[in-house]
Amino acid sequence: MHILVLGAGVVGTTTAWFLKQAGHDVTVIERQSRAALETSYANGGQVSVSHAEPWANPSAPLKVLKWLNQPEAPLLFHLRMDPAQWLWGLSFLRECTPERTRYNIRQMVNIGTYSRAKLQALRKETGLHYDQLEKGILHFYTDQKEFDGALEPTRIMCELGCQREVISTEKAIELEPALAPARHRIVGATYTAEDESGDACKFTQELAAKAEAAGVTFLYNTEVVGIERNASEITGVHTVNNGAHTTLRADSYVLSLGSYSPIVAKPLGIGLRIYPAKGYSITVPVKDEAAAFKVSLTDDQYKLVYSRLGDRLRVAGTAELTGYSRDLNIKRCQAIVRRSAELMPEGGHWDQASFWTGLRPTTPSNVPYVGRTRYRNLFLNTGHGTLGWTHSCGSAAGLTDIISGRKPEVDFAFTGL
Repeated sequence: MHILVLGAGVVGTTTAWFLKQAGHDVTVIERQSRAALETSYANGGQVSVSHAEPWANPSAPLKVLKWLNQPEAPLLFHLRMDPAQWLWGLSFLRECTPERTRYNIRQMVNIGTYSRAKLQALRKETGLHYDQLEKGILHFYTDQKEFDGALEPTRIMCELGCQREVISTEKAIELEPALAPARHRIVGATYTAEDESGDACKFTQELAAKAEAAGVTFLYNTEVVGIERNASEITGVHTVNNGAHTTLRADSYVLSLGSYSPIVAKPLGIGLRIYPAKGYSITVPVKDEAAAFKVSLTDDQYKLVYSRLGDRLRVAGTAELTGYSRDLNIKRCQAIVRRSAELMPEGGHWDQASFWTGLRPTTPSNVPYVGRTRYRNLFLNTGHGTLGWTHSCGSAAGLTDIISGRKPEVDFAFTGL
């Protein structure tokens, strides 16, 4: 079967790899000149099953209200005359009940655990190198209320098989001595030994090269401008490359265009509740090896993640629900630099930070769309939010099973099944 994958971010590229390994002919369309040059380019670098508490939870509405007028708030919600934003927001509120929160944690832990195992197997099979570290992820808390609020989600995750251990401040500093300067701020922590970190861009580009060597065709600098269909199936994808219009045809199609997926899906009568959440990251050179962290970290109060990438430090986080603008808000970046320098002043050359921003395709529940649509040959693998890399291999493997006529191995709410 010939399958056309739309998008060469981490999700689209892993989808192409797993489909090819299952014996399909695969072509990938990507508007950039290489894979992983948009949202996958400079993300937080975590493979974090433990990051499974959805943004929509019982405490979220009051937090969002509190943050509305704070320019450096972890989640910034700029109200716009945008029906998609309002509908997303209403759906978000519906996901904030205790019952929905537990359901969504289950979905995210199940797909995350499965995906992490698939990534580890892929790495062993291919020999990929991407500054990966298998040192776990340490969540630390500098606010007692935030720490207390994390205990119940942590318990649920443990019940589902994610071994996220509650630890003391002293144990946290023993695991990561770089946190010692912040000892007086930390009130508690959790540690998930099986989680990982690395450079998602390197991972994706190396995997794309191996996929191409295995026979996958990548059509770069090619933009999707429309989809042709009849009542029951997709018949082609309209594209533009250097001004030349072409209609590409295949047996089946996979939509993996991240935040742009709902724009492409809407004319087909498919409503995807995905909205771009703009995130930021900084990358700095290591200054003092002894003072630089090696264990990947999550600062839960400020919603920042820290990953060690060889001789670089990556810090990423925050979210702005402000539409499709990719303008870089320098104040948001400076806030990340300031917080990082306060916690680990000698760890990095914080004055040499390079800044990045990208649009993360976020659903109200944080659970992605993976599976079938109303069209027999159009499939979805999109809406992974901040967990695109974490969920990529599992989503790709599960979708490959569906396309190949097999039942997926993982217990997950696949779309259309």
